[in-house]
Amino acid sequence: QVQLVEFGGGLVQAGGSLRLSCAACGSIFNINSMGWYRQAPGNERELVAEITSSGSTNYSDSVKGRSAVSRVNTKNTVYLQMNSLKPEDTAVYYCNTVAATPRYGVTRYWGKGTLVTVSS
Repeated sequence: QVQLVEFGGGLVQAGGSLRLSCAACGSIFNINSMGWYRQAPGNERELVAEITSSGSTNYSDSVKGRSAVSRVNTKNTVYLQMNSLKPEDTAVYYCNTVAATPRYGVTRYWGKGTLVTVSS
């Protein structure tokens, strides 16, 4: 089993910045992708950004150019730096990973989520 522990949510004014971090813990053989999804009230969960073990990244159009996803493979940790935040970025942000473990094989895991609120 893999646990994802998220840090960094909170309240920020529009135009401000925020950095989210997420650490994966457990009996992990290797981690393929790590990333962030978000879900605003009344909306479906959507991809924000993700990064593979080789460093390839993918961003949603809504955050492209304003955000940067990075990871430290030796620490099984992923970061999301968000700049020029807008009220529409308000959502619960969920850490996500696809990891291989001895017991469960390759499985997708989710964090519990951290709330980001952007005030106008």
